[in-house]
Formats: sequence, C-alpha cells, structure tokens
Amino acid sequence: MPGPTSIIVGILITVFALPTLAASGEVVRIGFAAPLTGPQAHYGQDSQNGAVLAIEELNGSAPHIGGRRVRFELLVEDDQASPAVGTIVAQRLVDRDIRGMAGHFNSGVTIPASRVYRDAGVPQLSVSTNVKYTQQGFATAFRVMASDDRQGAVLGRHAVKSLGLRRIVVIDDRTAYGQGLADAFAAAATTVGGEVVKREFTTEKDVDFRALLTAVRRANPDAIFFGGYDTQAGPMARQMRELGMAMPLLGGETMRTMRFLELAGPGAEGHLASTPGAALERRPGGTAFAEKYRRRFGNETGLYAPYVYDSVMVIAAAMQKAGSSDPAQYAPALRSSRYEGVTADIAFDAEGNLAEAPLSIFRVSGGRWILQ
Repeated sequence: MPGPTSIIVGILITVFALPTLAASGEVVRIGFAAPLTGPQAHYGQDSQNGAVLAIEELNGSAPHIGGRRVRFELLVEDDQASPAVGTIVAQRLVDRDIRGMAGHFNSGVTIPASRVYRDAGVPQLSVSTNVKYTQQGFATAFRVMASDDRQGAVLGRHAVKSLGLRRIVVIDDRTAYGQGLADAFAAAATTVGGEVVKREFTTEKDVDFRALLTAVRRANPDAIFFGGYDTQAGPMARQMRELGMAMPLLGGETMRTMRFLELAGPGAEGHLASTPGAALERRPGGTAFAEKYRRRFGNETGLYAPYVYDSVMVIAAAMQKAGSSDPAQYAPALRSSRYEGVTADIAFDAEGNLAEAPLSIFRVSGGRWILQ
C-alpha cells in the first residue's frame, strides 16, 4: 500500500473560483483525512469530493471572517484506514496550521487521532459512529451522523418488531465500527423479543464466507446482521444466495452503497441497510446538492459526501459567526451551532453528538437502494 500522501487542493480551487482575491487575503486551512488508497478508497474519495465542493462554494462566495476577506484551503491526507497512519497524518495537519478538521472516516482511526486534535485545540467533525469517539469528553470532538448505539438500536427494533425477524445471526468484522454497530443491534433486537441464535466474526480481509455461512445456516436464522463494510457485505450477500439462503442480510450505512450492489450482483435483492441521516431527497437542498455533485464530479454522490460537505460548512459558519478562524475563538460558536445542513438540522449536544440524529432504512429492490 502506498505511503501517506499530502495534497493541497485549495490553491487550485481559489485560482479558478476567486481570480480577483488579493494575495494578502487570510488563508484558512481546513484538514481532511480518510482512506484514499486500499479497499476503502471509494468511501474516502466520495468524502473528499464533498469537502472539495464545500471549499469551492465557500471561496466562490467571497467569504469574510471578522470583516476580513479570507480564502479557504483544503489540506488532504490519506490515512489508509490505519490507526497508526491516522495519528501521523493528524499531527502533520496540525503542524500545517489547520483551523478545523473534517475527518477521519473510520472509527478505529478517528478515536486515536482525536487526541492529536484535542491537544492542539482544533475542532474535529467526523462521520465516525463508534460511541467511544465522543465519550472521551474532548471539547474538540463532534459527530455529524448518528452513533452506532442509536443506529444499531433503530435497526434492531425494526428487524424484530416491523419485519418479524426474530431469530438472527450477528456477524461483525472486529473493527471499532463493525463490532460497535453489531453490539448495539444485538442488544436492541434482544430487548424487543428477538433472539441472537449465533454470534460470529470475520476479519476485514475475508471475502470467502461459504464455510461461515454454511455453519450459521444450521441455526435456522430469519436474518443475518453484518457489522462491516461493503467490500465484504457484497460477497457475503452473493454467497448467501449461492448457498440457497433466502433470508435477508442487514447492515449499517457502509453497506448501502453502489459497491455493495456491484459486488453482490443479483444476490443484492431484498437486503436491508440503515443510514444515519434523512434520505437526501427529503432534505431541503438535498436534490440541489446531488445535482451540483453530479455536475462537478460526473457521477452520483455517494453516501458520505453530503456529511463531509456539511462538516466543512458548519466549521466555516462557526468561524463567521465568531468573527475569527482561531479555534479557541470560534469553538463556542461551533458548540452552539444551529445549521440547516444537507444531511440534517445540525446542532450538537453536550458530548458533541447530533442533538437530533434522523435515521433511514433502505431495501434493495430492482437493483437499487429504495427508501422504506
């Protein structure tokens, strides 16, 4: 796997978006990090696109902070979905004087990296969903989508009470994200009358699940829940159908992707995934965002781009409200934010979680993810 990369996109963005900006204008650097290489690079690239779109829009509006003309610049790092690399690139971003951070993607990377941002006093807005991220008590840590405990609980209750799936096998990939989501799902399903008939795990690198599926089939489950990423959920769904297993596969937001549909093929039909946040088409500005993304990047928006877009916009709005890009000065405005985002009406509770975190549930029908 290639080593960490560092890309400055803000300069080129500014050259084309604001040709009349004086060279003396204040530069406000926003950091971004996600896996941009390796099997999860599609998540990272989509997330980066959301950040780039936000930076372009901000600079295109001739932004001012505290009466001074500013130019936003995005500093991008590849954390390779690695906790060790994540802390290295976090320190590199801090050393380059970022004023806010949009990232990381993986909970297992976000949690150790968050200490770097805490120590530097840099606010960090992340899509990571493991509850431990905000339970650390860091004043700099903010989450822009529902946490695993809320998402897992909603999907667990829905599976049992609404879908009548009572006997459930739970599998996770042993990552902070996958295991946390699976734990929350299992606890909620059990509370409302479901039964976890078997609990198994795999690793991030596994793609052949035939032996595992053959073993869990003996438990005669009504459904299988998988806590993990689409690069595994897709093959698992396909292999379930190849083995004649007609029950649905359930998962979290990392499963609700085009990549899952591609990897599962016809075996994707009927499976379900939850998503922290309202469906984009049901949010004010959601359809317009999807169209802007399509025009700018030539493809449909993925799941995470709107959340990272909102993250950058919320940081900028807090700076403008406070009249300063100094993290110590604008952090209180960020804490008290009330921002109508593309993904949600964004306001944070005392821990840094979304005060109101909507969720949606999708099912694959006709080869597409359809809102239920």
